Amino acid sequence: MQSDYFALNTPFKPSPSLMTWFVIDFSLFVAFMTLVIPFPMYAFGAIDTGTFFAALGGIAFIVILFAIWAKLYYDSMWYELHDDEMRWKRGVIFRRTGIVPYNRITNIDIRQGPVMRRLEISTISIQTAGYSGQAQAEIRIEAIVYAEELRELIRSMVRVTGGGDGTGTGRTAAPQKTTDLQILEELKAIRELLETKV
Repeated sequence: MQSDYFALNTPFKPSPSLMTWFVIDFSLFVAFMTLVIPFPMYAFGAIDTGTFFAALGGIAFIVILFAIWAKLYYDSMWYELHDDEMRWKRGVIFRRTGIVPYNRITNIDIRQGPVMRRLEISTISIQTAGYSGQAQAEIRIEAIVYAEELRELIRSMVRVTGGGDGTGTGRTAAPQKTTDLQILEELKAIRELLETKV
């Protein structure tokens, strides 16, 4: 499958709306915390006006720092699709990179909250065989505008490389025979021999 927006072997970034989304979500959280903690304290006289406005100034400073961090985080991010795997990198202070082979992918979900819907972006969560039981996805492709097209492209790559179909219900690669499985087969064979001799 070819895509007009996501070329193989070419890094792509999330939408710049990622920064807006992060800052709006963080600001809403901070506004809620302000209404719950400093505002009631000021309203009931637990803190004076100077302390209250100093707290508001500190909160505004934290929001500005977060906005700077969001920009640096956005600049550090990229994703890249190859014939047999996808690669990613992100991180401001601690850089993280990863490679996810398509044949390990078991599930691909698209998530979109109210702020994201307004910004017309989505997050694609990808789970792999090693992460299937985990609550968190192994990789999140954040702030994507053409999320449906990207999901279908990844699903087609999963099918081509012999994995499932990216829905969590399709065919997956045959499991490797582990030592535990070999021991179990040997024990069954011994039991069958004992039963035939009795």
